[in-house]
Amino acid sequence: MPTVGVKRDLLFKALGKTYTDDEFQKLCFEFGLELDEVTTEKQMITKEQGQVEAAKDASEEVIYRIDIPANRYDLLCLEGLVLGLQVFLGKIPFPRFTKVAPSGKGVASQKMIITKSTAQIRPFAVAAVLRNITFTKDSYDSFIDLQDKLHQNICRKRTLVAIGTHDLDTLQGPFTYDAKPPKEINFVPLNQDKAMTAEELMEFYSTHAQLKAYLPIVRDSPVYPVIYDANGVVLSLPPIINGDHSKITLNTKNVFIECTATDLTKARIVLDTLVCMFSTHCAKQFSVEYCDVVTAEGETKQYPDLAFRKETISVAKTNAYIGINESAEQMSKMLNRLLPTKLTEADTLEVEIPPTRHDMLHTCDIYEDVAIAYGYNRIPKTLPAKMHIAKQYPLNKLTEQLREQIAQAGFTEGLTFTLCSRDDIANKMNAKIEQIPAVHIANPKTLEFQVVRTTLIPGLLKTLAANRKMPLPLKLFEVSDVVLADSKAEVGAKNERRVCAVNCNKTAGFEVVHGLLDRVMQLLEVPWDKATGYYLQACDDPAYFPGRCASVLYKGTDIGRIGVLHPTVLQAFELTTPCSVVEFNMEYFV
Repeated sequence: MPTVGVKRDLLFKALGKTYTDDEFQKLCFEFGLELDEVTTEKQMITKEQGQVEAAKDASEEVIYRIDIPANRYDLLCLEGLVLGLQVFLGKIPFPRFTKVAPSGKGVASQKMIITKSTAQIRPFAVAAVLRNITFTKDSYDSFIDLQDKLHQNICRKRTLVAIGTHDLDTLQGPFTYDAKPPKEINFVPLNQDKAMTAEELMEFYSTHAQLKAYLPIVRDSPVYPVIYDANGVVLSLPPIINGDHSKITLNTKNVFIECTATDLTKARIVLDTLVCMFSTHCAKQFSVEYCDVVTAEGETKQYPDLAFRKETISVAKTNAYIGINESAEQMSKMLNRLLPTKLTEADTLEVEIPPTRHDMLHTCDIYEDVAIAYGYNRIPKTLPAKMHIAKQYPLNKLTEQLREQIAQAGFTEGLTFTLCSRDDIANKMNAKIEQIPAVHIANPKTLEFQVVRTTLIPGLLKTLAANRKMPLPLKLFEVSDVVLADSKAEVGAKNERRVCAVNCNKTAGFEVVHGLLDRVMQLLEVPWDKATGYYLQACDDPAYFPGRCASVLYKGTDIGRIGVLHPTVLQAFELTTPCSVVEFNMEYFV
C-alpha cells in the first residue's frame, strides 16, 4: 500500500474543520483508509538517517502519513483526499469532470502526432491541457509528488507509462511524438545548462540517484522516444527526463500534460487521474481542455476520456453479500457519500462511476463501497447459516504423522526446492525430458529453476552432495508434493504427495529403505498381500542399478519405486558412495 504524507494544517484548512488526531484517525477508518503515523519532516529525516544534525534545518510542521489502497490512484495527493473526504462528509456533491474545447474564437485544440517509428519502443501517447491554473508552493509540490506516486504505482516505475508536464506558453503546437536514434536527439535536460545528445545524457545520468533506475528501459533500443513542438524544441525524452525549456514553475498558467506508454489503458487512467485532481486549481474548476492525438494509423482521438459510466446493482443482492438489511432509499443515500447514485426501481440502484474511480471494475467493487458507507464496525456479526466444524485436511494430517514416524526411525528430514533444472529430472536420472510429464517454466530466470520437480530424489541427492563431509551413514527423507502435467486436469497439471527416503553409506543398504517401507506400511495397517495390500515386483528403471530395482504395488497399482541408484546417477550428482532409495505416492492411503 502506498503511503501519502500530507501537512496536517493544510489538510484541515482545505476540509474547513480541525480534528484531533483520534478524530481524524476515526474519519480515515470510516472512509476506508488508515492513519499510519503522525510525524514531522524533522522526525522523518532523523529516523531515516539516524542523525539529529542532518535534520536541524528541517520543518517541524505536523505531517499525517496515510496508507492508501494500491488501486485508489485518486487518493495519492492532498487534492484527491480532500475531494473524497468532502463528498464523504456531505459538504459538496460529487463534481462533474468535463473536457472542453479551447476558449476563444478560431482557437484550435492542441494536437499531438504519433509517428510510426514509435512502434519500436513506446507506441502510445495521450495528452491534455490544464488552462488558467494557479499554483502555490504547496499545490506545486503536490503536483510533482502525485506524478512520482503514479510513476511508482500504476506506471510500474515508468515502464508502462511516463508522465511529462510542460509550460504550454513556452511551446508551440502541434507536437510530434517520434522515435529517433540517440545521436540525432539533442536538447538541454531539466535543470541543466548545456545541450546533450541522448547518448551523452545516458552517460551523464548513469550515476544519478533517482534517474539511473530508468535508463535501462530504453538504453539498449536502437531508437529513443522523443517529443518535439512545432519549432523543433524537445519537450521530453520519455521515460527519462523533460527538457529544461518547458519546465513548469509557480508562475505557470497553462500546463501541457503528455503520457507516453506501452499500455494505452494505463496511460488513459494516469491522464484522467492527473487532470481530475488538479483541475480543482483551474479558473474553471473540474474542466480540462482536450487534445487531439493522431495515431500512427492516421486516426484522431480526443484525450482525456473523463468518461462517466453507469452500473446497476440489486439492493437485495447487496444486502445479502454484505450481511445488512437496508432499504433501497437508505442504501442510495449512503452510497451517494462515495459514488453518484439514484434509485431507479424498487430494488435497483443506478450508480455512476466517475473518471476518478478506475478501481471500479465490477459490481462487487460497488458492494465494497456500500459496506464502507454503512460502516464496517456496524455490520452485525453472524454465524454461518450452516455449521462448519474446522478440521485438518486429511492428506496433510497423514503427512504430519508420517513425518514424525519416519524421523523416529532414524531418518533426517530435508526440505528441498520445488523447482529444479531439466537435467536434474532427466539427464542426471538417465531419462529423456521429452518422456517426462514435467511442467516447464516459460521464462526461467536461472538454469537451476526450469521445471517443477516430478520426483523428490534429485533434491535429496543434492542435499547429500552438499553434506559429503558429514559422517556416514546419511539417511534423509522428504514428504512433499511433486507436480505432473495432466491434460485431463482443470489446470493442465496435478499435485501428487510423495514419500521419499535415501540411505547413503559405504554399502547401498537396500535393507534399510526396505525396512522403512515395511514400517510405514505397518503404520498404515497395509498388509503384505497381492490382493489387499502391498508387495514388490522386479522392474527395470534406468535410474536404478540393473537387477536392483522393484516397483511398489498397492492392490495391483504401481505407486512407486525402491532400489539401488545407478552409479551414473550418483556420479551426475557428485556422489561417491552407494545410495538406496524408496519413493512412493502416499495419496492412495488417505
